[in-house]
Amino acid sequence: MLSDVRTRKVFVQVLIVLMMVVTMVGQANSASAASSNAKYEYYVTGNPENVVTRTGGGLLLMGGSTDVDAGFQWMIRKSGGGDFVVLRATGTDAYDPWIFNDLRGVDSAATIIIQNRAAASDPFVLDKIRNAEALFIAGGDQAHYVEDWKDTPVEDEINQLAARGVPVGGTSAGLAVLGQFIFSAVNGTVDSRTALSNPYNSKVALDRDFLSLPYMSAVITDSHFSARDRMGRLVTFLARIVKDGWAAQAVGVGIDERTALTMEPNGVATVVGEGSVYFLKTAGIPQVCQPKKELTYQGITVNRVGPGNTFDFDTWKAGKGSTTYTLNVNAGVITSTQPGGSIY
Repeated sequence: MLSDVRTRKVFVQVLIVLMMVVTMVGQANSASAASSNAKYEYYVTGNPENVVTRTGGGLLLMGGSTDVDAGFQWMIRKSGGGDFVVLRATGTDAYDPWIFNDLRGVDSAATIIIQNRAAASDPFVLDKIRNAEALFIAGGDQAHYVEDWKDTPVEDEINQLAARGVPVGGTSAGLAVLGQFIFSAVNGTVDSRTALSNPYNSKVALDRDFLSLPYMSAVITDSHFSARDRMGRLVTFLARIVKDGWAAQAVGVGIDERTALTMEPNGVATVVGEGSVYFLKTAGIPQVCQPKKELTYQGITVNRVGPGNTFDFDTWKAGKGSTTYTLNVNAGVITSTQPGGSIY
């Protein structure tokens, strides 16, 4: 009888252990399934191990097309020779060998292609971002960045990098998400004529409060600027921001192709590369900014700053060598106070 009792006790204990094992296996399988939803690719050139270097803060704002070597070299110096991380939603790891082998000066160059929203919460992805000494957001389609990265841990990690003095940059679509206000492109791109003729066209899709970077409050950016004639659409973006009550006054930064801004931690930025950077500032509420009506907006101040010259984001003033003029929009047509009437 005693033997039977002992046998039953052993049997119950074994059964309990088996149930615990089954439960643990089930939990492990669930965790694996959850993590498998995260779609991303990771590439690294150089030392795959993490290093820690002393960094200097700042922002690199690049206008698209051919990358500006001087801008990346500035970021590399700011990184203290640490790990340079490129983020993108599509594309390849082409930046890695160029940064590591051609520009040199970093411990590693890595690319993370974040392909869905689940990946923006993946521990591996977040760890690689957290340990970056320089972070750059590549071009592509900013709609992916807004839809898959906004309000996720990736957003938090990028903000924290900037807050602790790690240089952050972006080009083209990557530039588009650096300001407080964003042309999200969730309904496709938009040209200046379309935007000016109807500021509330569905393609004039704006968003806000993705990243929170130094001196980028109330700023909206645009790339490929004069090459793709984007002055009209940037003016329209500013009109919408003010008209919709997002800000009493908004400012825009339009950057030419093969051109970049290197912004120091004190807000002073220098133009590098081949083209110009255009700094726009609004003057009150637009006179006419309504659905299906052509935009009318008066008194927009523009500072055009060329290579080697500076602009202070803190005071919103250009250094020596800049050109200042005013734009007026009447029924969708832009005029300029520049001699000859050029809007660029």
